[in-house]
Amino acid sequence: MHKILFLFVFLILPVFASDYNVYRSDNYSADIGPKERVLFILDFSNSMNEFLEGKRKVDLMVETMHSILPKISPDTSIGLRVYGQKMGFTAIDACRASTLIEPIGYGNINNINNSLNRLYPRGMTPITYSLKQAVKYDFLGFAGKKHIILLTDGGENCDESPCKYVMELIKIRKDISIDVIAFNVDDQEDLAQLECTSLVTSGKFYNAQTAAELVNSLNNSVNSIKKVEAKLIVK
Repeated sequence: MHKILFLFVFLILPVFASDYNVYRSDNYSADIGPKERVLFILDFSNSMNEFLEGKRKVDLMVETMHSILPKISPDTSIGLRVYGQKMGFTAIDACRASTLIEPIGYGNINNINNSLNRLYPRGMTPITYSLKQAVKYDFLGFAGKKHIILLTDGGENCDESPCKYVMELIKIRKDISIDVIAFNVDDQEDLAQLECTSLVTSGKFYNAQTAAELVNSLNNSVNSIKKVEAKLIVK
């Protein structure tokens, strides 16, 4: 009788067990999903040669980037685009002087730092063209949130409006946010355009008038990059 009862329990146990979650280490997987991609767009226009607090603004920007980049998690995918790094033979060329220096990817920190050391401020400030190139090409093939951190010491001077551009952009794209750091910008119309560019895209706007405020602004923008939380899945 005992043998029959034992056999009966042994046979039906898997049936009851199937109605419950049996937790084992191999039952879990991390559903990470698409992570946020970050693109720095930095100003290398001629005005970045101007001095602030005894140093050229471009040197303050590069030094700050050197200090900020190592703090970014290696799990974050980042890239670098710059504008104004060349003059061009015509005004049209100068207003197309925007280059993706380091494509968005992992482990880019050293490459970006090295690239920043080789660039010189020379030309115009094609902000809108740079944003268009970033949206159209730099984020191509990436799902999830796209985060642009734009640093400039002046407003658009290529007969376009970044504010008007993003107002059209958000009608068709909801996955891009733009933080704007206005570095030592005094012109109120330029500041209004730059603030519009950030706020319309649900980004942050920073008005950094000093070197210390530049450091704080970049720190705050980088720290706002959202971490993607893993989800526990029971198989």
